[in-house]
This record gives sequence, C-alpha cells and structure tokens, in this order.
Amino acid sequence: QVQLVESGGGLVQAGGSLRLSCAASISIASFNFMGWYRQAPGEQRELVAVISRTGFTTTADFVKGRFTISMDNAKNIVYLQMNSLKPDDTALYYCNALMVQTNYWGQGTQVTVSS
Repeated sequence: QVQLVESGGGLVQAGGSLRLSCAASISIASFNFMGWYRQAPGEQRELVAVISRTGFTTTADFVKGRFTISMDNAKNIVYLQMNSLKPDDTALYYCNALMVQTNYWGQGTQVTVSS
C-alpha cells in the first residue's frame, strides 16, 4: 500500500525558511510525478510545485524564485525548500504522487507564517 508522509511544517516568521519532506513507502521512481499542493482555510487546493521521475520541475508563479522542489531517490523523499516565506504562504501543505492514473495523497503538514 502506498503511503506518503509529510513532515517539516511549523510556525515561522515572515522572511524565514522551512523545508518540507515527503517520505514515500515505495520507490519514488514508481511515480510519474510527485508534487506539493497547498490549501488555505476557505480556499481551494492549489498546485505549488511538481517534479517528474526524470527530475523535470515546474513551480507555480506565486512561489517561483522562493520555493524549490527536489527529490532524493535513494531515500525515497521529495523535498520542498521554502525561502522568503510570506503570511500568504500559510496553508496545509500536501504531498501528491501520480502513478499511471492513480493519485496518492499524504495527510498534510501545516505551515504558518507570522507577520
């Protein structure tokens, strides 16, 4: 059974940094894509960044230049490095993995940025 476990969230002041981790229960090479989404209270879930099996990355415009997605195939972990955090980045961050036509989701990790 595929499991994704996020960690690394927390409370940080504006301008600070956090690194989120998503640990997969199987080899991340099994997935076509892995990514990070976020959902703020009362808002829809939105895509933050995606990385393909081959390492190609795409980042949403609203975090471009501040957030970086990467992966460690040996550890089966996908990271989201978040720098220059803003209060608007406050949300529950979810890890997502796509295998063929099946989407898998983690439980989420809360990121709160204070002004």
